[in-house]
Amino acid sequence: MLKHDALSFLGFYKESRRDIIFIIVAGIFTIIIMFIPTGFEGSAAYSNSIRSRVRVKNVNNEMLKIIGPVRQGDQQLDVEVLNKRFKGQIHSTSNNLIGKMELDKIYMEGDIAFAVLRLTDDEKIAHVQMIDHYRTHKTIFLAVCFIAAMILIMGWMGIKTLISFTFTIMALVRILYPMILHGWNPIFASILIALLITSLTLFLVGGLSRRALTAFLGASGGILVTSILAFVFTSWFKIHGAVRPFTENLLFTGFGHLNLAHLFIAGVFIAASGAMTDLSMDVAAAMDEIKKQQPEISRFALMRSGYTVARQASGTMTTTLLLAYSAEYTAMIMVFIAQGVPLENIINMIWVSSEIVHTLVGSFGLILVAPLTVFAGGMLLKK
Repeated sequence: MLKHDALSFLGFYKESRRDIIFIIVAGIFTIIIMFIPTGFEGSAAYSNSIRSRVRVKNVNNEMLKIIGPVRQGDQQLDVEVLNKRFKGQIHSTSNNLIGKMELDKIYMEGDIAFAVLRLTDDEKIAHVQMIDHYRTHKTIFLAVCFIAAMILIMGWMGIKTLISFTFTIMALVRILYPMILHGWNPIFASILIALLITSLTLFLVGGLSRRALTAFLGASGGILVTSILAFVFTSWFKIHGAVRPFTENLLFTGFGHLNLAHLFIAGVFIAASGAMTDLSMDVAAAMDEIKKQQPEISRFALMRSGYTVARQASGTMTTTLLLAYSAEYTAMIMVFIAQGVPLENIINMIWVSSEIVHTLVGSFGLILVAPLTVFAGGMLLKK
């Protein structure tokens, strides 16, 4: 009895048999992707070394130059290795600060840090390279809380959303990014993965139904149109692509074949694809519900009702997209405002122009999702 009540609470019995099979297959597929090798596991940068937690035992800041909030120079550190193999060993190392707060790490006595231990040929520690503060346990704790909240609050839908969420991460990290590094065109590879993520997400959430197919057709159409617009306007605005942190570093770490402009274009429609998926499902679900409540409704009336919903949903979604993107350049705009830089100067700077293209092209594609989904819904749901 309790098991039946629990399953009813989760919404398990609302799923058809084929949907449950699809969910199980999607979960297994996601787990398999987790173990796909990227091809870069044997990087020479970390050969003959191990990763370890270390505890900062002593800090010497005498070699630091402090100018306002900026610190430059070397922190001299004594650290205790917490790795089982070398547990308790004390080693001296340095933490170089270059005067950039976004890259520098400041350590204090008692801090637990993440480090790479460089080993000698006879398997002894030659050097301790400080990486950053240790956050693995905090990340695990936050992830567990997120998973628990999703399942407790959303029930069976939370489990499906969790599979979709995990699949998206794995598809990007294990498939898309390695594909690009191995020489695939960033635009073509990103379109394939974006469509794969969109299809799995929509068919997980909406089931193997015409409603989900309607949403997929609308979202995929929006992704394809956005990719074309991003290509056109990135070329027209003469954006070279090296406008994101660490992008230029790729060229100097053995990946000079990468087209950074194409990488930027791919980022535009990938970033917008999530909002497109959301909007298309909202419109498709509304049209499907209207069709169920009024089976005799005409195709034109169904599309008109769907378009009414789509206009209102897209009206708020474009603002949502703007707010989501604005966090990336808030500080930059504040600096320009504080210095009294004229507006025309601001919009002609490549960093600002790239964000304008990113935001407006993404929003443009989002607006186009509405009529595409309405048309697909009129053709499929009324059939």
